[in-house]
Amino acid sequence: MKNTVIVIALIFAAFSVTKGQPGPEITSWILNTTNATGYNGIPSNVQTVQYSASQVYVSASCIPGYNIGPWSANPNTPTNQNFVCKFTRTPVQNTGTPVFTGLGNTGLWSNGVAIFNPKDGQYWSGSAFTMGATTTGFNRNALVYEGASFDNCLGHPAPGGCYHNHVNPGCLYNSTLTTVHSPIIGYAFDGFPVYGAYAYTNSNGTGAIKRMTPSFVLAASTGSVLLGANTASAAASPATPTTRNGGPPVNSTYPLGNMLEDYIYLAGSGDLDFHNGRFCITPEYPLGTYAYFVTIDATGYPVYPFVLGPTYYGTVQAGNTGPGGSHVTISEATTVYTPGIGTNIHTTGIPEIKFTVEPNPTQEYLFIYMDVSSTNNVKGSLVDAKGKTVRTIDFLQPSIAYSLDMTDLSNGMYFLILETGAQKTTHKIIKSN
Repeated sequence: MKNTVIVIALIFAAFSVTKGQPGPEITSWILNTTNATGYNGIPSNVQTVQYSASQVYVSASCIPGYNIGPWSANPNTPTNQNFVCKFTRTPVQNTGTPVFTGLGNTGLWSNGVAIFNPKDGQYWSGSAFTMGATTTGFNRNALVYEGASFDNCLGHPAPGGCYHNHVNPGCLYNSTLTTVHSPIIGYAFDGFPVYGAYAYTNSNGTGAIKRMTPSFVLAASTGSVLLGANTASAAASPATPTTRNGGPPVNSTYPLGNMLEDYIYLAGSGDLDFHNGRFCITPEYPLGTYAYFVTIDATGYPVYPFVLGPTYYGTVQAGNTGPGGSHVTISEATTVYTPGIGTNIHTTGIPEIKFTVEPNPTQEYLFIYMDVSSTNNVKGSLVDAKGKTVRTIDFLQPSIAYSLDMTDLSNGMYFLILETGAQKTTHKIIKSN
Protein backbone atom coordinates (compact mmCIF):
# COMPACT_ATOMS: atom_id res chain seq x y z
CA MET A 1 0.00 0.00 0.00
CA LYS A 2 2.83 2.38 0.90
CA ASN A 3 4.50 1.90 -2.48
CA THR A 4 1.22 2.71 -4.21
CA VAL A 5 0.91 5.95 -2.26
CA ILE A 6 4.48 6.89 -3.15
CA VAL A 7 3.89 6.25 -6.86
CA ILE A 8 0.69 8.32 -6.83
CA ALA A 9 2.48 11.14 -5.00
CA LEU A 10 5.31 11.15 -7.53
CA ILE A 11 2.85 11.15 -10.44
CA PHE A 12 1.04 14.08 -8.84
CA ALA A 13 4.31 15.93 -8.30
CA ALA A 14 5.37 15.34 -11.90
CA PHE A 15 1.98 16.55 -13.14
CA SER A 16 2.24 19.72 -11.05
CA VAL A 17 5.75 20.45 -12.32
CA THR A 18 4.71 19.84 -15.91
CA LYS A 19 1.87 22.29 -15.50
CA GLY A 20 4.26 24.81 -13.95
CA GLN A 21 2.27 25.09 -10.73
CA PRO A 22 4.26 26.71 -7.89
CA GLY A 23 4.39 24.00 -5.23
CA PRO A 24 5.51 24.18 -1.58
CA GLU A 25 9.14 23.96 -2.65
CA ILE A 26 8.61 27.35 -4.34
CA THR A 27 6.10 29.05 -2.05
CA SER A 28 7.45 28.13 1.41
CA TRP A 29 10.33 30.61 1.42
CA ILE A 30 10.20 33.85 3.43
CA LEU A 31 10.72 36.43 0.70
CA ASN A 32 12.03 39.89 1.47
CA THR A 33 9.71 42.11 -0.58
CA THR A 34 10.36 45.37 1.28
CA ASN A 35 14.16 45.64 1.14
CA ALA A 36 14.22 44.98 4.89
CA THR A 37 17.58 44.55 6.57
CA GLY A 38 18.77 42.44 9.47
CA TYR A 39 22.06 42.12 11.32
CA ASN A 40 24.54 44.93 10.52
CA GLY A 41 22.23 46.37 7.85
CA ILE A 42 22.45 43.28 5.61
CA PRO A 43 19.39 42.41 3.47
CA SER A 44 17.45 39.78 5.38
CA ASN A 45 15.66 36.52 4.61
CA VAL A 46 15.34 35.28 1.01
CA GLN A 47 15.91 37.80 -1.76
CA THR A 48 14.77 35.82 -4.81
CA VAL A 49 13.15 32.49 -5.64
CA GLN A 50 13.39 31.31 -9.24
CA TYR A 51 12.14 28.08 -10.69
CA SER A 52 12.03 25.97 -13.81
CA ALA A 53 10.06 22.82 -14.54
CA SER A 54 12.53 20.74 -12.51
CA GLN A 55 14.52 23.06 -10.20
CA VAL A 56 14.14 25.83 -7.64
CA TYR A 57 16.92 28.38 -7.10
CA VAL A 58 16.94 30.31 -3.83
CA SER A 59 19.09 33.44 -3.45
CA ALA A 60 19.63 34.51 0.15
CA SER A 61 21.97 36.50 2.36
CA CYS A 62 21.97 33.91 5.21
CA ILE A 63 20.77 36.69 7.53
CA PRO A 64 17.34 36.28 9.18
CA GLY A 65 14.75 38.99 9.62
CA TYR A 66 14.78 38.67 13.41
CA ASN A 67 17.43 39.98 15.80
CA ILE A 68 20.46 37.74 16.32
CA GLY A 69 23.41 37.74 18.69
CA PRO A 70 25.34 38.16 20.87
CA TRP A 71 27.54 35.07 20.72
CA SER A 72 29.50 34.31 23.85
CA ALA A 73 33.13 33.32 23.23
CA ASN A 74 32.55 33.28 19.48
CA PRO A 75 34.84 35.66 17.56
CA ASN A 76 33.02 35.28 14.23
CA THR A 77 30.70 37.87 12.68
CA PRO A 78 27.76 37.15 10.35
CA THR A 79 28.25 38.42 6.79
CA ASN A 80 26.23 38.36 3.59
CA GLN A 81 26.86 34.92 2.07
CA ASN A 82 25.18 35.69 -1.29
CA PHE A 83 23.84 32.14 -1.42
CA VAL A 84 22.32 30.67 -4.56
CA CYS A 85 21.07 27.20 -3.67
CA LYS A 86 19.47 24.62 -5.94
CA PHE A 87 16.62 22.31 -4.94
CA THR A 88 15.07 19.65 -7.14
CA ARG A 89 11.31 19.78 -7.56
CA THR A 90 11.08 15.99 -7.86
CA PRO A 91 13.19 14.58 -5.03
CA VAL A 92 13.73 10.83 -4.93
CA GLN A 93 15.05 8.36 -2.41
CA ASN A 94 18.73 7.53 -2.69
CA THR A 95 18.93 3.77 -3.13
CA GLY A 96 22.70 3.74 -3.66
CA THR A 97 25.58 4.55 -1.36
CA PRO A 98 24.34 6.72 1.54
CA VAL A 99 25.50 10.34 1.44
CA PHE A 100 26.61 11.69 4.81
CA THR A 101 25.57 15.18 5.86
CA GLY A 102 28.92 16.97 5.76
CA LEU A 103 30.18 20.03 7.55
CA GLY A 104 28.73 23.31 6.36
CA ASN A 105 25.35 23.71 4.72
CA THR A 106 23.05 20.71 4.53
CA GLY A 107 20.05 22.77 3.47
CA LEU A 108 18.36 26.12 4.02
CA TRP A 109 15.82 27.20 6.57
CA SER A 110 12.85 28.96 4.98
CA ASN A 111 14.42 32.35 5.78
CA GLY A 112 17.58 31.53 3.83
CA VAL A 113 19.73 30.75 6.88
CA ALA A 114 21.99 27.69 6.67
CA ILE A 115 21.10 24.35 8.24
CA PHE A 116 24.18 22.68 9.75
CA ASN A 117 24.55 19.07 10.83
CA PRO A 118 25.03 18.05 14.53
CA LYS A 119 28.85 18.10 14.36
CA ASP A 120 30.93 20.90 15.79
CA GLY A 121 33.80 20.33 13.34
CA GLN A 122 36.18 18.38 15.58
CA TYR A 123 36.70 14.62 15.88
CA TRP A 124 38.82 12.24 17.95
CA SER A 125 42.01 11.43 16.05
CA GLY A 126 43.49 8.81 18.39
CA SER A 127 44.65 10.78 21.38
CA ALA A 128 43.12 14.24 20.98
CA PHE A 129 40.57 16.19 19.00
CA THR A 130 41.44 17.65 15.60
CA MET A 131 39.59 19.89 13.15
CA GLY A 132 37.33 18.22 10.62
CA ALA A 133 34.84 15.36 10.68
CA THR A 134 34.89 11.60 10.37
CA THR A 135 32.37 9.04 9.16
CA THR A 136 34.04 6.13 10.96
CA GLY A 137 35.02 7.59 14.32
CA PHE A 138 33.80 9.98 16.99
CA ASN A 139 32.57 13.51 16.30
CA ARG A 140 31.90 16.15 18.93
CA ASN A 141 28.31 17.15 19.60
CA ALA A 142 27.78 20.76 18.51
CA LEU A 143 25.09 21.35 21.13
CA VAL A 144 27.44 20.23 23.91
CA TYR A 145 30.58 21.97 22.73
CA GLU A 146 29.16 25.08 21.03
CA GLY A 147 25.80 25.57 22.72
CA ALA A 148 27.16 28.25 25.03
CA SER A 149 27.78 30.44 21.99
CA PHE A 150 24.25 30.06 20.61
CA ASP A 151 22.15 33.23 20.73
CA ASN A 152 18.51 33.35 21.84
CA CYS A 153 17.50 32.03 18.41
CA LEU A 154 19.87 29.04 18.87
CA GLY A 155 22.18 30.12 16.06
CA HIS A 156 25.71 31.46 15.70
CA PRO A 157 28.18 32.48 12.98
CA ALA A 158 30.85 30.18 11.56
CA PRO A 159 34.31 31.25 10.40
CA GLY A 160 33.62 33.06 7.14
CA GLY A 161 30.46 34.65 8.52
CA CYS A 162 27.84 32.00 7.77
CA TYR A 163 25.12 32.36 10.41
CA HIS A 164 23.50 28.96 10.99
CA ASN A 165 21.54 26.66 13.28
CA HIS A 166 22.61 23.14 14.22
CA VAL A 167 19.35 22.66 16.13
CA ASN A 168 15.72 23.77 16.12
CA PRO A 169 15.72 27.43 14.95
CA GLY A 170 14.02 28.98 17.95
CA CYS A 171 12.92 32.28 16.35
CA LEU A 172 11.85 31.00 12.94
CA TYR A 173 8.51 29.53 14.02
CA ASN A 174 6.51 28.98 17.19
CA SER A 175 7.62 25.58 18.44
CA THR A 176 5.36 25.92 21.50
CA LEU A 177 2.24 25.34 19.39
CA THR A 178 1.69 21.72 20.32
CA THR A 179 -1.81 21.25 18.92
CA VAL A 180 -1.28 22.17 15.27
CA HIS A 181 0.91 20.62 12.58
CA SER A 182 4.20 22.48 12.37
CA PRO A 183 4.94 24.40 9.16
CA ILE A 184 7.63 23.72 6.61
CA ILE A 185 10.66 25.55 8.00
CA GLY A 186 13.21 24.63 5.35
CA TYR A 187 14.45 22.23 2.71
CA ALA A 188 17.37 19.83 2.79
CA PHE A 189 19.71 19.69 -0.17
CA ASP A 190 18.12 16.46 -1.37
CA GLY A 191 14.95 18.47 -2.03
CA PHE A 192 12.81 17.10 0.80
CA PRO A 193 11.09 19.48 3.25
CA VAL A 194 12.08 20.08 6.86
CA TYR A 195 9.18 20.55 9.25
CA GLY A 196 8.99 21.82 12.79
CA ALA A 197 8.60 19.44 15.70
CA TYR A 198 4.88 18.55 15.56
CA ALA A 199 2.91 16.40 13.12
CA TYR A 200 0.02 13.96 12.86
CA THR A 201 0.43 10.88 15.02
CA ASN A 202 -0.03 8.60 12.04
CA SER A 203 1.89 8.92 8.80
CA ASN A 204 -1.38 8.67 6.84
CA GLY A 205 -2.43 12.07 8.17
CA THR A 206 -4.71 10.87 10.96
CA GLY A 207 -4.53 11.00 14.71
CA ALA A 208 -3.81 13.77 17.17
CA ILE A 209 -0.94 16.19 16.75
CA LYS A 210 2.15 14.96 18.58
CA ARG A 211 5.81 15.82 18.95
CA MET A 212 7.93 13.77 16.55
CA THR A 213 10.51 11.68 18.38
CA PRO A 214 13.78 10.38 16.93
CA SER A 215 14.78 6.71 16.96
CA PHE A 216 18.26 7.33 18.31
CA VAL A 217 18.92 6.40 21.91
CA LEU A 218 21.85 7.10 24.16
CA ALA A 219 23.88 3.95 24.70
CA ALA A 220 23.64 2.39 28.14
CA SER A 221 26.22 3.92 30.47
CA THR A 222 28.20 0.71 30.92
CA GLY A 223 31.49 2.47 30.34
CA SER A 224 31.66 2.87 26.58
CA VAL A 225 29.82 2.60 23.29
CA LEU A 226 30.25 1.02 19.88
CA LEU A 227 32.52 2.76 17.38
CA GLY A 228 30.48 4.16 14.50
CA ALA A 229 27.24 2.82 15.95
CA ASN A 230 25.02 5.39 14.26
CA THR A 231 26.54 5.27 10.79
CA ALA A 232 24.49 4.10 7.84
CA SER A 233 25.70 0.49 8.09
CA ALA A 234 24.12 0.23 11.52
CA ALA A 235 20.69 1.39 10.38
CA ALA A 236 19.40 -2.09 9.63
CA SER A 237 20.72 -3.83 12.74
CA PRO A 238 22.13 -1.59 15.47
CA ALA A 239 24.73 -3.38 17.52
CA THR A 240 24.94 -3.78 21.26
CA PRO A 241 27.24 -1.15 22.81
CA THR A 242 30.70 -2.44 23.57
CA THR A 243 33.65 -0.02 23.51
CA ARG A 244 34.62 3.23 21.88
CA ASN A 245 37.53 1.41 20.24
CA GLY A 246 40.12 4.16 20.27
CA GLY A 247 37.73 6.96 21.01
CA PRO A 248 37.86 9.26 24.01
CA PRO A 249 37.29 7.57 27.36
CA VAL A 250 33.88 7.73 28.96
CA ASN A 251 34.45 9.85 32.05
CA SER A 252 33.50 13.17 33.59
CA THR A 253 35.37 14.99 30.80
CA TYR A 254 33.76 13.04 27.96
CA PRO A 255 30.49 11.69 29.32
CA LEU A 256 28.02 9.80 27.16
CA GLY A 257 26.30 12.21 24.82
CA ASN A 258 29.34 14.36 24.17
CA MET A 259 30.07 12.31 21.05
CA LEU A 260 27.44 11.93 18.36
CA GLU A 261 28.30 8.26 18.02
CA ASP A 262 27.19 7.74 21.63
CA TYR A 263 23.69 7.61 20.13
CA ILE A 264 22.64 4.40 18.40
CA TYR A 265 19.75 3.92 16.03
CA LEU A 266 17.02 1.67 17.40
CA ALA A 267 14.41 1.21 14.68
CA GLY A 268 10.87 1.79 15.89
CA SER A 269 11.86 3.37 19.19
CA GLY A 270 10.60 6.72 17.92
CA ASP A 271 8.47 8.17 15.13
CA LEU A 272 11.33 8.87 12.73
CA ASP A 273 13.80 6.80 10.74
CA PHE A 274 17.60 6.80 10.51
CA HIS A 275 17.54 10.04 8.49
CA ASN A 276 15.30 11.69 11.11
CA GLY A 277 12.26 11.74 8.86
CA ARG A 278 9.40 9.65 7.55
CA PHE A 279 7.10 9.35 4.54
CA CYS A 280 3.84 10.97 5.60
CA ILE A 281 0.90 13.16 4.69
CA THR A 282 1.26 16.81 5.68
CA PRO A 283 -0.92 19.90 5.13
CA GLU A 284 1.28 20.99 2.21
CA TYR A 285 1.58 17.49 0.72
CA PRO A 286 -1.88 15.88 0.94
CA LEU A 287 -0.72 12.90 -1.13
CA GLY A 288 2.36 12.42 1.01
CA THR A 289 6.07 13.19 0.91
CA TYR A 290 9.20 12.18 2.71
CA ALA A 291 9.88 14.86 5.32
CA TYR A 292 12.48 15.60 7.98
CA PHE A 293 11.45 16.92 11.40
CA VAL A 294 13.42 18.89 13.95
CA THR A 295 13.53 16.99 17.23
CA ILE A 296 13.09 18.50 20.69
CA ASP A 297 11.99 17.19 24.07
CA ALA A 298 8.82 18.18 25.94
CA THR A 299 10.53 21.31 27.28
CA GLY A 300 11.72 22.41 23.83
CA TYR A 301 15.34 21.38 24.38
CA PRO A 302 17.03 20.00 21.22
CA VAL A 303 17.31 16.21 20.95
CA TYR A 304 19.83 14.39 18.72
CA PRO A 305 20.02 14.31 15.71
CA PHE A 306 18.35 17.76 15.89
CA VAL A 307 17.42 18.13 12.18
CA LEU A 308 18.80 15.62 9.66
CA GLY A 309 20.20 12.25 10.65
CA PRO A 310 23.73 11.07 9.80
CA THR A 311 22.81 10.65 6.11
CA TYR A 312 20.40 12.21 3.63
CA TYR A 313 17.30 10.26 2.65
CA GLY A 314 17.35 11.51 -0.93
CA THR A 315 19.74 12.15 -3.79
CA VAL A 316 21.87 15.27 -3.29
CA GLN A 317 22.61 17.42 -6.33
CA ALA A 318 26.06 18.82 -6.93
CA GLY A 319 26.86 22.46 -6.21
CA ASN A 320 25.23 23.12 -2.86
CA THR A 321 27.76 21.44 -0.59
CA GLY A 322 31.53 21.35 -0.19
CA PRO A 323 34.08 24.15 -0.72
CA GLY A 324 32.49 27.07 -2.53
CA GLY A 325 29.10 25.40 -2.23
CA SER A 326 25.73 27.15 -2.15
CA HIS A 327 26.81 29.38 -5.05
CA VAL A 328 25.18 27.48 -7.88
CA THR A 329 25.30 28.76 -11.44
CA ILE A 330 21.85 29.06 -13.01
CA SER A 331 22.14 27.91 -16.61
CA GLU A 332 18.51 27.47 -17.64
CA ALA A 333 15.47 29.63 -18.26
CA THR A 334 13.64 30.38 -15.03
CA THR A 335 10.60 32.13 -13.64
CA VAL A 336 10.97 34.56 -10.75
CA TYR A 337 8.38 33.71 -8.12
CA THR A 338 6.28 36.58 -6.84
CA PRO A 339 3.65 35.61 -4.25
CA GLY A 340 0.26 35.60 -5.91
CA ILE A 341 1.73 36.46 -9.31
CA GLY A 342 4.58 34.20 -10.39
CA THR A 343 5.63 36.63 -13.13
CA ASN A 344 7.55 35.11 -16.03
CA ILE A 345 10.92 36.80 -16.33
CA HIS A 346 13.55 34.54 -17.86
CA THR A 347 11.58 32.43 -20.29
CA THR A 348 13.01 33.27 -23.69
CA GLY A 349 16.38 34.25 -25.09
CA ILE A 350 19.40 35.26 -22.98
CA PRO A 351 18.53 37.81 -20.27
CA GLU A 352 20.66 40.95 -20.23
CA ILE A 353 22.78 42.31 -17.40
CA LYS A 354 20.50 44.99 -15.99
CA PHE A 355 21.54 47.14 -13.05
CA THR A 356 21.75 50.60 -11.54
CA VAL A 357 24.55 52.14 -9.45
CA GLU A 358 24.44 55.01 -6.99
CA PRO A 359 25.70 57.41 -5.89
CA ASN A 360 27.98 58.33 -8.77
CA PRO A 361 30.21 60.24 -8.03
CA THR A 362 30.63 58.55 -4.66
CA GLN A 363 32.68 59.40 -1.57
CA GLU A 364 32.53 56.12 0.35
CA TYR A 365 30.29 53.27 -0.86
CA LEU A 366 29.05 52.32 -4.29
CA PHE A 367 25.69 50.54 -4.26
CA ILE A 368 24.79 48.16 -7.09
CA TYR A 369 21.19 47.12 -7.55
CA MET A 370 20.58 44.20 -9.91
CA ASP A 371 17.29 44.56 -11.74
CA VAL A 372 14.67 41.84 -11.22
CA SER A 373 14.87 40.98 -14.94
CA SER A 374 18.67 40.79 -15.02
CA THR A 375 20.55 37.62 -15.83
CA ASN A 376 21.87 35.45 -12.99
CA ASN A 377 25.37 34.84 -11.62
CA VAL A 378 26.98 38.13 -12.63
CA LYS A 379 30.63 38.67 -11.71
CA GLY A 380 31.69 42.19 -10.84
CA SER A 381 35.06 43.92 -10.69
CA LEU A 382 36.15 47.50 -10.05
CA VAL A 383 39.21 48.55 -12.07
CA ASP A 384 41.21 51.75 -11.60
CA ALA A 385 42.46 54.04 -14.37
CA LYS A 386 45.70 52.03 -14.64
CA GLY A 387 43.84 48.78 -15.26
CA LYS A 388 44.39 47.33 -11.79
CA THR A 389 41.50 45.39 -10.26
CA VAL A 390 40.85 46.86 -6.80
CA ARG A 391 37.55 45.16 -5.89
CA THR A 392 35.71 42.00 -6.91
CA ILE A 393 32.27 40.65 -6.11
CA ASP A 394 30.78 37.40 -7.37
CA PHE A 395 27.36 35.82 -7.81
CA LEU A 396 25.32 39.00 -8.23
CA GLN A 397 21.68 37.97 -8.60
CA PRO A 398 18.45 39.64 -9.81
CA SER A 399 16.60 41.95 -7.40
CA ILE A 400 19.44 42.06 -4.85
CA ALA A 401 21.42 45.14 -3.75
CA TYR A 402 25.19 44.91 -3.23
CA SER A 403 27.80 47.38 -2.00
CA LEU A 404 31.47 48.09 -2.70
CA ASP A 405 33.50 49.86 -0.02
CA MET A 406 35.59 52.58 -1.71
CA THR A 407 36.55 54.54 1.39
CA ASP A 408 40.24 53.62 1.19
CA LEU A 409 40.56 54.20 -2.57
CA SER A 410 42.10 57.32 -4.06
CA ASN A 411 39.96 59.92 -5.77
CA GLY A 412 39.67 59.46 -9.50
CA MET A 413 38.04 57.45 -12.26
CA TYR A 414 37.21 53.75 -11.99
CA PHE A 415 35.38 51.26 -14.17
CA LEU A 416 32.75 48.86 -12.86
CA ILE A 417 32.81 45.75 -15.06
CA LEU A 418 29.90 43.30 -14.84
CA GLU A 419 30.10 40.11 -16.84
CA THR A 420 28.85 36.59 -17.36
CA GLY A 421 30.09 33.93 -19.72
CA ALA A 422 28.11 35.48 -22.56
CA GLN A 423 27.89 39.17 -21.73
CA LYS A 424 29.95 42.06 -20.44
CA THR A 425 29.17 45.66 -19.60
CA THR A 426 31.32 48.53 -18.28
CA HIS A 427 30.20 51.55 -16.27
CA LYS A 428 32.37 54.58 -15.37
CA ILE A 429 32.54 55.45 -11.65
CA ILE A 430 33.97 58.62 -10.11
CA LYS A 431 35.40 58.65 -6.57
CA SER A 432 35.62 62.14 -5.03
CA ASN A 433 35.58 63.89 -1.68
